[in-house]
Amino acid sequence: MLKPHLLIIQHTVIFIEEIRLEAVDWQKGYNTERRPLISILDKMVALDLLKTLLAVWSVIVVIIVSRKFINILAQAVEGQISSETLLSILGLKTIIASASFLPAALFMAVLMVLGRMYRDQEMSAVFSAGGGTSTIYRAVFLLVFPLSILTVGIALYVSPWAAAKIESLISDDEKTADVRGIAAGKFSEYSQGDLVFYVESIGADGKMQKVFVQNRQHGKLGIINAEKARMQDLPDGRFIVFEHGEHIQGKPGDLNYIIEKFDEYAVRIEEKGSPIKKNPRESIPTAQLWGSKVTTDIAELQRRLSIPLGIMLLSFIAVPLAQLSPRGGVYGNMIIGFLIYFSYGNLAHITQVWVIKETIPSWLGAIGIHIFLLTIGLILLGKWYGWQWLIIRFKAKVSA
Repeated sequence: MLKPHLLIIQHTVIFIEEIRLEAVDWQKGYNTERRPLISILDKMVALDLLKTLLAVWSVIVVIIVSRKFINILAQAVEGQISSETLLSILGLKTIIASASFLPAALFMAVLMVLGRMYRDQEMSAVFSAGGGTSTIYRAVFLLVFPLSILTVGIALYVSPWAAAKIESLISDDEKTADVRGIAAGKFSEYSQGDLVFYVESIGADGKMQKVFVQNRQHGKLGIINAEKARMQDLPDGRFIVFEHGEHIQGKPGDLNYIIEKFDEYAVRIEEKGSPIKKNPRESIPTAQLWGSKVTTDIAELQRRLSIPLGIMLLSFIAVPLAQLSPRGGVYGNMIIGFLIYFSYGNLAHITQVWVIKETIPSWLGAIGIHIFLLTIGLILLGKWYGWQWLIIRFKAKVSA
């Protein structure tokens, strides 16, 4: 592994060699025909940024998804969700979190990569070789720009599909919670003991042999003994169909019982209906949100569009913010970056609530928070260049 000072020399030589290949003629300008579309420095920064982004993004997503997954595990322990759908829900929640927290992960990655380059004096090598702000932005946005385009598709189409799929899986499991986990040779309790199942054996075709069911509803006790039973989907819903048995119904303590013999007896365990939607706005297709006048739909569409815009603007801010002072430490401006993102996240949430309540116009909710980020970025650029230099440049442009 190269030592820091050897790495700095290597980067300086690479950058100077690129400038030489451009064949600069100060009287005729740059020879753009020989200038590489993607320089070696661009590749180096973009690759380093990609590796750091994957590491930061993985940590954030694992933490966030794990916290949200605890609630799903609690429902699985209670029997409301089957174990077969747990991995599916985990994968779908990862897709949603990957888009939501990508701006934060990329913001931190840019600060970490450029901060390390400042610390190791690699930026000094780049600037001494003739590179400037445009050089750094070009290397960073080599990754940021295509990533933001990819995020548009994820935020607008993939995440809503994943949210709707999660709701569908949970809803289906909640409807069949009372008969899930039936196993041969053991008693299974559901609905806090009000429903008890016993099956002697289950065939390869799914048919149950020697079935005993005890069900308690409204103070009455019902018992079913049947030779066979099977699950069957009918137009009115899903049923358990018992074959060749008897049904005993009555109130414990009374002598008045009803005993019925049957060849087939069906009990509905699922009612067809609309799925239970816990986060309906997140699962609404984007095509349905376009053109809607409902404030909740407008706010949800703005939230989805803010994800790729946030990636672009936070990366724009991170480049001048990563410049370290001599006493700034390894990541001296990470705290300031955290405060900026924390303020951005809270303002975005507050703006969304204001749009829903019609406290502010919807157009202001769409651009207000992004104007805030753009203003911060321009202020940081002014601090980087120096306000006096910018004023001189501005006067020179005006006088010309």
